Amino acid sequence: CCPACPTVELKIEVVLPEKERGKEELSASGKGSPRAYQGNGTARHFHAEERLPAPHPYPGAQDCVEAAVCHVKDLENGQMREVELGWGKVLLVKDNGEFHALGHKCPHYGAPLVKGVLSRGRVRCPWHGACFNISTGDLEDFPGLDSLHKFQVKIEKEKVYVRASKQALQLQRRTKVMAKCISPSAGHSSSTNVLIVGAGWWRGYEGQGEVGEGWSLTHSIVPSGAAGLVCAETLRQEGFSDRIVLCTLDRHLPYDRPKLSKSLDAQPEQLALRPKEFFRAYGIEVLTEAQVVTVDVRNKKVVFKDGFKLEYSKLLLAPGSSPKTLSCKGKEVENVFTIRTPEDANRVVRLARGRNAVVVGAGFLGMEVAAYLTEKAHSVSVVELEETPFRRFLGERVGRALMKMFENNRVKFYMQTEVSELRAQEGKLKEVVLKSSKVVRADVCVVGIGAVPATGFLRQSSINLDSRGFIPVNKMMQTNIPGVFAAGDAVTFPLAWRNNRKVNIPHWQMAHAQGRVAAQNMLAQEAEISTVPYLWTAMFGKSLRYAGYGEGFDDVIIQGDLEELKFVAFYTKGDEVIAVASMNYDPIVSKVAEVLASGRAIRKREVE
Repeated sequence: CCPACPTVELKIEVVLPEKERGKEELSASGKGSPRAYQGNGTARHFHAEERLPAPHPYPGAQDCVEAAVCHVKDLENGQMREVELGWGKVLLVKDNGEFHALGHKCPHYGAPLVKGVLSRGRVRCPWHGACFNISTGDLEDFPGLDSLHKFQVKIEKEKVYVRASKQALQLQRRTKVMAKCISPSAGHSSSTNVLIVGAGWWRGYEGQGEVGEGWSLTHSIVPSGAAGLVCAETLRQEGFSDRIVLCTLDRHLPYDRPKLSKSLDAQPEQLALRPKEFFRAYGIEVLTEAQVVTVDVRNKKVVFKDGFKLEYSKLLLAPGSSPKTLSCKGKEVENVFTIRTPEDANRVVRLARGRNAVVVGAGFLGMEVAAYLTEKAHSVSVVELEETPFRRFLGERVGRALMKMFENNRVKFYMQTEVSELRAQEGKLKEVVLKSSKVVRADVCVVGIGAVPATGFLRQSSINLDSRGFIPVNKMMQTNIPGVFAAGDAVTFPLAWRNNRKVNIPHWQMAHAQGRVAAQNMLAQEAEISTVPYLWTAMFGKSLRYAGYGEGFDDVIIQGDLEELKFVAFYTKGDEVIAVASMNYDPIVSKVAEVLASGRAIRKREVE
């Protein structure tokens, strides 16, 4: 990774044997959709250093910097330190007697990795749990899309020297080498090798739950747009050079939807996970505002609402969920939202500014929206059926502590009740009437009361759905139909570290992991889903982190100070810790996630 190294040209065209290519190539009849962002379809070789959207980070010796950063005895095994190279900082790691130098910030949201957890040859982000291999810088667990730069280290006269590209120091992220599409039919055919249905659409969720139990722990935005995008990128990273098509109900390219309810003013271009040029460069076609109405698994074909048909060799289903809406009197009045798009979020902020906002549902979505609106609206009220926010998810004590934080920020709660009527004046919302007979003034209302899997279009197919409409998959994200995979919050899958219980975990991080496993198994790599669930929320400038799967917890062990919102809560079932949550206690959640990922159980007595 320095100018002295010879340039290695990687040829990444995939050449299949003739008999196999015959299976993969499909008939080309009909016209491509005009909504596609088309790749240019040209073949080309990639150099190992090439990255997009920026040029490669090692252009010449004059653009590199080298410095002695410490003495060899300054770091013990298992220690990390941020060191300064003049043009930027580097994370220096000592592991098993070897030094490694990497980018010092997590590419996801910029967390300082020196405050993370070093274990098993990788460093885990303290904020959201992403993991990076210290030998390569490669992203090994999610969330996020990019890896870290790896820098050259040498030892001379007991001193540790690091050599790095100035540009790489400033970028702090590295997009892995990817193949390009070399399929001659790309963008002009009614057939594709890999079709991804649902990428980039809004995802709402009711909560994680074991099959048949319907454990509703929260209501939030957890999109599977991540599953589709990661699937496409993984295929290209693994050298797949045939056609890939993502189709989405959304009008936008895939974007960071967890931010929607945390930052309602954000514009789509600010939220984009990848720029349009990225999709063009790697030949990943995106059909926007494209609704699939039928999947014909026998003929390997999908039909869109506008009649357009597309054949496939491999299919990923990531349709996500549809938000539940209110069924009360007046449900059709204006200015009632479920926040499905950036446009919805932006409109809520405009309508709430200086006026009265009501949020129905005290899960993640509702509470994040309520927190954001407190500085914009005249008043913010939350209506919830439960006694305490987050009670089933975080327990009574943590829920009450968070509720108090909201009340201290002028949020009014109406608990253990629900909406009986929405009243309008000239067609626009004016009042929310509760079953407790209270009447709450409201100019805008946001509804976050759960969701159902958006799998209705599959009911006439041969793809199995369970009684609640979820798509059951195995550890390889395969459905009951060969060549058809599913990922995201519309699936149930075996959770490895909870004895392979079939669960639905609609988290942003989990969607990333499932998308990658699906892609690996489209390429017959026999990968299995094994990630530890990890989620987070942010309210009033404070972050809550959570790892594990806490369904059915029977005790909560709390350390720290709940009133000061500086605590860690261990959720136990019997003698075992099954989940952890914290505020202002980093990196405890990442530590627990790393222990669980290693396969070791944490016993109740250990945390007591």
